[in-house]
Amino acid sequence: MKYVTHILVLLVLVPSTFYAQDSTSTVKKRIYVTKPLKDLEPPTIDGQIDDASWDIVEWTGDFIENQPDENTPPSQQTKFKIVYDQKYLYVAYRCYDTEPDKIEKRLSRRDGFAGDWVEINLDTYHDKRTGFSFTITASGVKGDEFISQNGNNWDGSWNPIWYTATQIDDEGWTAEVKIPLSQVKFGKSKEQIWGLQVNRRFFRNEERSVWQRIPQDAPGWVSEFGELHGLIDIEPQKQLEIQPFAVTQFDTFPAEEGNPFRDGDEFKLNGGLDAKIGITNDLTLDLTVNPDFGQVEADPAAIALDGFQIFFREQRPFFVENKNIFDYRFANGFDNVFYSRRIGRNPQGSINQLDGEFVDRPTNTTILGAAKFSGKTKNGWSIGVLESITEKEIATIQDENGNEREAVVEPLTNYFVGRVQKDFNERNTFIGGIFTATNRDLGDPFEIDSDDPNTDETSELVGTRENNLNSLRKSAYSGGVDFRHNWKDRKYYIEGNMVLSHVEGSKEAIEATQQELTHNFQRPDAGHVEVDPNRTSLTGTGGKLVGGKSGGGRWRYNAGIFWRSPELELNDIGFLRQADEIRQFANVRYLFLKPTKLYRRANIFAEQFSTFDFDGNYNRIQYFIRGEINYINNWWTEAGFGHKPRIFSNTILQGGPRWRFSEENFAFLFFGSDRRKKFSFTLGYDGSRAKQNNFSFNRYVVRLNYQPFNALSLSLNPQFRQNPNKTQYVTEVDFSGTPRYITANIDQQTLSASIRVNYNINPNLTIQYYGEPFISRGRYTDFNFVNNPVAKDLAERVTLYDQDQISFADDEYSIDENRDGDVDYTFDNPDFAFVQFRSNLVLRWEYIPGSEIFLVWSQGVTGSGDPGEHLFRNLNNQILDKQPENTFLIKATYRFVL
Repeated sequence: MKYVTHILVLLVLVPSTFYAQDSTSTVKKRIYVTKPLKDLEPPTIDGQIDDASWDIVEWTGDFIENQPDENTPPSQQTKFKIVYDQKYLYVAYRCYDTEPDKIEKRLSRRDGFAGDWVEINLDTYHDKRTGFSFTITASGVKGDEFISQNGNNWDGSWNPIWYTATQIDDEGWTAEVKIPLSQVKFGKSKEQIWGLQVNRRFFRNEERSVWQRIPQDAPGWVSEFGELHGLIDIEPQKQLEIQPFAVTQFDTFPAEEGNPFRDGDEFKLNGGLDAKIGITNDLTLDLTVNPDFGQVEADPAAIALDGFQIFFREQRPFFVENKNIFDYRFANGFDNVFYSRRIGRNPQGSINQLDGEFVDRPTNTTILGAAKFSGKTKNGWSIGVLESITEKEIATIQDENGNEREAVVEPLTNYFVGRVQKDFNERNTFIGGIFTATNRDLGDPFEIDSDDPNTDETSELVGTRENNLNSLRKSAYSGGVDFRHNWKDRKYYIEGNMVLSHVEGSKEAIEATQQELTHNFQRPDAGHVEVDPNRTSLTGTGGKLVGGKSGGGRWRYNAGIFWRSPELELNDIGFLRQADEIRQFANVRYLFLKPTKLYRRANIFAEQFSTFDFDGNYNRIQYFIRGEINYINNWWTEAGFGHKPRIFSNTILQGGPRWRFSEENFAFLFFGSDRRKKFSFTLGYDGSRAKQNNFSFNRYVVRLNYQPFNALSLSLNPQFRQNPNKTQYVTEVDFSGTPRYITANIDQQTLSASIRVNYNINPNLTIQYYGEPFISRGRYTDFNFVNNPVAKDLAERVTLYDQDQISFADDEYSIDENRDGDVDYTFDNPDFAFVQFRSNLVLRWEYIPGSEIFLVWSQGVTGSGDPGEHLFRNLNNQILDKQPENTFLIKATYRFVL
């Protein structure tokens, strides 16, 4: 409790201590007044700016430099005009350049932001937190993003329909933009007043200039915009879009002799419909029927020896659009009440496969349909509702005689998410809430044998069907409230949230939940939790409270606390890595706002945190400092150092007692060249060392980027990691009724290299290649058992087996711990070599705005190498010399805008 008191005192006293150092002066808000076209013909979007309709308004300019030397005249000036009619907003830009032959016209995929560009940001809700951004490069490539968190989050997954064209002439370059009013959201009002900003990148000098000055010490981006006036009597546009799609897919893979499900190839044909309906101009209903949620780009390869799940970012279009509205990160890292990749996940049920049997198991859960209702109203309500139903998935098992049985591996499941936020206090405060529900139709465990004379001969079941879902929870609910309050021109803030979860299921399911690594109720030394095999539900809480300074002057800081109770469970529809933790944290940052002869910008950041569990154990404290500097020549350096004098973990022994690591120091150093150049590179290292050589970590990073000409870019990112650890967990065994926790010295090495090639035929026709070989090898030696898991001395923490206690044969270790000549227990050889290669070759053609054709070739190889071989030998044996699995896919969409 004393730590909470200290934090609250800090939140109250520190803002007043530093307020005298604020240097932000009041910046006058600029206003641009647009006019309607009325009876005039709208401008033709060809980049020429020669239509008479542009003459009804004046140019506005006088841009000011924003980076690197804020509040100084820019190297080149910019001006723009805005006009409108009842359906479109039109923008014209004149970007002056005294050396037009040096304008950088690099091509890229959409949202690539390469070369010279200019963008308009529109805060159509005028909430000073969110906005819509439309960017056009000198080469004609579009970029569009939804801005949230007052400029701290730019979501490039938003892909509206809009039109643009550019031209280069003797004065520089020009652009014209036509934005359908149906693609942005605004409330009904006689005169609209929107937040407005225009931002230009002058590539040669890596300089940003803006229409509305925003000081470097400002507390945000959107809150500092100027204003757009003159939008009179425009009617909210009710959006109606229908997008049917068709997909053909052909898979090839190595044939397996005798396996009827792996005969070498498979053909699939699929089709469906996506629709977007504007209920009002503020709120949109997204519908999908039989959706195609295949990813164009594969997830990166990864392997986790700690037993925890790995977080992968969402890449499916239906879920990424408006995802900011559903976001509810409540603690730190990736913890989130809603993690959309739970919907359509890999089937979770187990299969009791016998020798000589072959399995046809679905790789993903089929999404029968989904609907999403989302948007933000003029009066400050953000609303999001998502409903989705996934199909019951059944695996087919066939033996060598052709007899079949079936296993239910995923039940019919309903997912629901509701999210709401309300702005008030002149948009300086919001309060929100979230509710989620997951309900599974588990039925009853059953097994039916069609050869049994008592079985109904008309049964549709083939052979035997098994329900293997006893470990799944029947239902899961979560809810929470959150808030944020800003004051003193948004320089200071306090925010917090709270989460409540409740899961229900069979005794088997809830007992399994208690013993998951996330909870670890079976820990023998835990005084506050224990496994109760008779429970059928769990209820937990989580949340955070944090406050600090986000703008004004050179200092930024915050401090706070978050917690996750032992019974908190969110992984049915959210993401929760670990429960049973209370964390106190404090951060401070110092900004070097004015460029010098050495650097363009720089900052220093320091952090401290400590953690506890709900049993009162003081588990960790960490100190960390890092610095970043961007030199005057646009080269850069990032470096950091940290110290962990106290490290205890409740999860390392995966159900065993609390474990202590030796104290650790860690550091990183990265530096790189000017990213604007045709060739750029990054070199980096990060690593750690623990006392008594308990463990260490080394990661070496090289990133190479090359753009030989405007249409082609290449990148290579090899990484090599070493993870030696003298106490890597292996397994738990029974020794005369006493649990033995086995660890060992592991020599783990991992090599990966992502490769990307982008070729842009024109802004709407691109070819992209992504490939990544991944190899991880672990060799275990010096096996030992845990003696005193919390001892400070490593030699007391574990006891090594002597040579006369351990023997190895037939890929199994046998232990005679008491040296009586009899084997006390055994465990399998844990050595491993995991090898994987994934690649995608994608041709994307946006043949009309919003309608696309994809040609995709995906290739993958996954195998187990020889742990005794070096990494490159496994690469050759398991990837280069192995027949890959191939997927050839054609997907076509057509977007009707009504």
